[in-house]
Amino acid sequence: MLQPFCRKEGENDITVRVYKWSDGSYLEDQDMWWLSGIYRDVELINEPKNSIIDCSVIGDLDNYYKNGILKVDITTKQKSCEGTWKLMRAGKEMARGVFQTEACKAHLEEIVLNADLWTAETPNLYELTVSIGCHEVKVRVGFRRIEIIDYNFCVNSQVILLNGVNHHDFNPKEGRCVSYEQSMEDILLMKQCNINAVRCSHYPANEHFYDLCDEYGLYVIDEADLECHGFEWVERFDWITDDPSWEQAYVDRSVRMVKRDRNHPSIIMWSMGNESSFGCNFKSAAKAIKELDSTRLLHYEGDDEAEVTDVYSTMYTRLKRLKEIAESETQSKKPHVMCEYGHAMGNGPGGLKAYQDMYRKYKRLQGGFIWEWYDHGIYTEEGGETYYRYGGNYGDFPTNGNFCIDGLLMPDRTPSPGLLEYKQVIAPIEVTRIEGTEREFQLKNYYDFLTLEQFYMKWAVQAEDKIIQEGCIDHMMAPPHETEKVIVPFIPFQPEVNTDYYLNITVCRKKATNYAEAGHEISKVQFPLSICYNILEERPQGKALNASESEGILTVENDVVTARFHKVFGNLLSVSAEGKEYLSEGPEMTVYRATIDNDMYKKEDWMNKYYIQKSSEQTEYFRYEAAQDKVIVSIGKYFSCYNQSWGFECDFEYTVYSCGQVKVNLHGKAIQNGKLEPAFLPRIGIIMKGNKELQHAVWYGRGPGENYADSKEASIMGVYSSSVDEMGTNYVFPQENGHREEVRWFGIGDGDKTLLCKAEIPLGLNLANYTDDSLENAKHPFQIQRAEDVIIHMDYVQSGLGSNSCGEEQQEEFKVKLQDFTMAFMLQVVPCGEEVKEAKRHYLD
Repeated sequence: MLQPFCRKEGENDITVRVYKWSDGSYLEDQDMWWLSGIYRDVELINEPKNSIIDCSVIGDLDNYYKNGILKVDITTKQKSCEGTWKLMRAGKEMARGVFQTEACKAHLEEIVLNADLWTAETPNLYELTVSIGCHEVKVRVGFRRIEIIDYNFCVNSQVILLNGVNHHDFNPKEGRCVSYEQSMEDILLMKQCNINAVRCSHYPANEHFYDLCDEYGLYVIDEADLECHGFEWVERFDWITDDPSWEQAYVDRSVRMVKRDRNHPSIIMWSMGNESSFGCNFKSAAKAIKELDSTRLLHYEGDDEAEVTDVYSTMYTRLKRLKEIAESETQSKKPHVMCEYGHAMGNGPGGLKAYQDMYRKYKRLQGGFIWEWYDHGIYTEEGGETYYRYGGNYGDFPTNGNFCIDGLLMPDRTPSPGLLEYKQVIAPIEVTRIEGTEREFQLKNYYDFLTLEQFYMKWAVQAEDKIIQEGCIDHMMAPPHETEKVIVPFIPFQPEVNTDYYLNITVCRKKATNYAEAGHEISKVQFPLSICYNILEERPQGKALNASESEGILTVENDVVTARFHKVFGNLLSVSAEGKEYLSEGPEMTVYRATIDNDMYKKEDWMNKYYIQKSSEQTEYFRYEAAQDKVIVSIGKYFSCYNQSWGFECDFEYTVYSCGQVKVNLHGKAIQNGKLEPAFLPRIGIIMKGNKELQHAVWYGRGPGENYADSKEASIMGVYSSSVDEMGTNYVFPQENGHREEVRWFGIGDGDKTLLCKAEIPLGLNLANYTDDSLENAKHPFQIQRAEDVIIHMDYVQSGLGSNSCGEEQQEEFKVKLQDFTMAFMLQVVPCGEEVKEAKRHYLD
């Protein structure tokens, strides 16, 4: 609060008093760090006596959406004065004129013929300069019209779809002080990731943020600094919202927002606040906003019936309910927007494609805003460690814990896997293969204003680990919302033996823009080719195997391989080659994964009712037989978790070949001896341990980044390599991470030799230098204890991610139910660099 002071000649002190708490605190209960102090610029402005004190600008359009209509309202200190104005576009003068104020007011209008229109895709700006004497004001103008047409909100008569994010002001070192440079980084990254809209949650942003949205092109929901969330917990949510004595406070916050920001063309909606119920004070605020500005739409999610708002807004709406809204014939027909969804807390969100498909299918649904852009972690250096703090780390209680770590961007500004997934899911150019063809594709242009002339399509034929053909198609023409057919002209070729082929298609920009270089990738998709040439070969033979028993240990060995089994516990203890141990513990079944944030509400049942982290295997039989060139070890086990009526009968069959290969077959039969069982399980799979020296990973599957069953649109099939540590994702709050789907084979090596694992049926893969228990127990990454082995998870199936920390659970098809399963894979040690060659060798049994 700025205290009044008197002007005095000479040197003066200005004192600003900051109140930590006030009655306004009841209106500022946003879900974020509550930080005191001055976090926006403080300016001292010396205005001349004859000056402009307000300049309100509207860049409207005529009814043909062709010509701009410039409307300017000017307020001056002097009751009567003369001024000048001019309008520029890209350095060229478009119009100029003079004006005369009466009673401190002046209004002017000008038609701008064939105006270059503003949209998020075409952010064309003009510059208006208004002058009185020596005082000059510059305002950037965007000509556009926002309106409801046939129950849809439109920009320049075109129905638009919002692919947005919620944005807080936050910096891990500076708190709520956000620099222009950081805002620029945010805007550029949003644009590069196909995001076209941002909601200023839940207060007006720094002024420069809107300048950047105007310039680079983002639709904005500007939101008043108003949230009364705390009243929800006392079950009187509308306590002050429906109390007329608070009306002025509610109205004032909306009015100040509109008056400050109304000259920004990027703002398409005014939002009266967030999560504050509904009552008389919002009705008054809505009336005040409409009196100030009728050119934009009104938003507020708390207006459940859209009584005063122009759009029907909901948050975290489940897919079933969203479909009901889309198809409703009785509910308000106002356009729908999801002001928050896809809660990006920790590993996730999953299931984004299902939402996007629904937005694109139904006319009424006009998109939404992911919660949220940035993790709110506070940078900390302590005891030689660097990490990010969240709620409760300062001894604060009560606390929402790590609920503020819920962004697509990590505190160190690393894009999360969720951001990369969102970019692909919302990609505005969709490529689908025409059924029954290999080369014919349909392109759907989801841009609202751009044709496909500005883009080109790169294609490449991929043979697992290498590109064998590539080309470019640059004559695409489809108008907005239309489709066109393209034919990819790859040349017929002779396939290699036992090799998968794919056609990769990448859509890129032809020319540089103000946010990306020429060639910037919009979308990348992959299609399998039905080209194959499979050959099975005779398995090589080595020296005869010897099977011997000692103290309950069965050892099967020759000069190239040693496999050791425990006859009592029914385990494969180790696999060695030429005297070096590569597998330090064989497969055991598991249904557990370290809890992800999006499973927080299932954790209690999973861990304290079904004890999924406390499993055991009981040996039911153990036998082996020597055959020609191999030894077969068969082990029967019963798997279950503590005190459960459900489990799995598991039949393990190990075949040790004289050439050094070890084949594993596992058949699991689901058993239910009672009625109680989890609604679904995190995973069904096995866990093994490798020699800790094997730190170089290579795999053929989806990649390069982590991916899950309901979050794999950004990942394509290929052969990838990294260190074991780099396979993981370093989430602020440790949890399950680093999974890869559809893995055909993988290897871990030491630079000399690689333990290669080939799956007969594609599996899920996790490689890590820590155990699940270590992840579960750690509160920060530096607390994760390094294991003595490389931990190998191979999944028959793993559940998806969902966004149930605040939103949709995993969809049914991405939930692992109690079920029978089969896994089969081959282990062998090969020279480093020979993994691809050896993986392609398929053998006769």
